[in-house]
Amino acid sequence: MKPWIKRTLFGVFGASILLGGLSACGHHHGGHWQMSEADSTKMREHMLERAGKELALDDAQKQRLAVLADRIKEQRAALVGTTTDPRAEMQAFIAGPKFERDRAQGFVTAKTDALRSKSPEVIAAAADFFDSLKPEQQQKVREFLNKHHGWRG
Repeated sequence: MKPWIKRTLFGVFGASILLGGLSACGHHHGGHWQMSEADSTKMREHMLERAGKELALDDAQKQRLAVLADRIKEQRAALVGTTTDPRAEMQAFIAGPKFERDRAQGFVTAKTDALRSKSPEVIAAAADFFDSLKPEQQQKVREFLNKHHGWRG
């Protein structure tokens, strides 16, 4: 396959995943549940407490896990940005007689820039947390991820 075809297919595939993911996991509107900041904080604390118990984390490990949770939350906030309804924003690309290529490209560029800028912090926090675990704790994390097929199950 020619390189430009591969790049084009990869770009379309990547954009599809990004846009689909934003539609699926962006803020929920239109009759869907939306988590408040207080609910989000409560859920975060519950998840940190549960992970701490499941993995028998010491205080330093709990702190590293909290940093990881904060970095993931920051990355998600940067990814969402000012978009309150990504689905409506994407539907606007096709609202007129022609697909709004520049607007769509700007949307994708903003999202990929947010991922690119925050990813090093998330990766560093994930590595710091995982590297701080004892081998048996690391194995529990691997088993959990295998059982649930990734972070979100």
